[in-house]
Amino acid sequence: MSKPRVIKNYEKLDDEVLEQIKLFYPEGFASSLIRFTDVNGRLTSALPFETEEKYYLIRMTKTEALEIIDDDDDYDDDGNLLDDVRDEYADKYDDDDIEEADIDPDELADDDDLSSDDED
Repeated sequence: MSKPRVIKNYEKLDDEVLEQIKLFYPEGFASSLIRFTDVNGRLTSALPFETEEKYYLIRMTKTEALEIIDDDDDYDDDGNLLDDVRDEYADKYDDDDIEEADIDPDELADDDDLSSDDED
């Protein structure tokens, strides 16, 4: 089953998606932009981001991406997500990947359900 693709402007995203984007791109996202041809045949740049329900392409130029980070109080002067903000969002969205390093692999060896971490 394929996820719906949604093309949106950054400022039109809801807060929950914005927070998840910040958590996924804690060092900014200008270098993660991709280029694609839109329905009108124009070459467009966008930030790819995927949730459980949707695959987003968030329209922006590299200049806009840099300005977004520069104007956002959640990022420091070097363009990195502040540690307290990162911790808050990680707790809020229960990002299990952050905690995986603390798990002893031997503790998981007997649980077959945990061995299938395939992501589509």
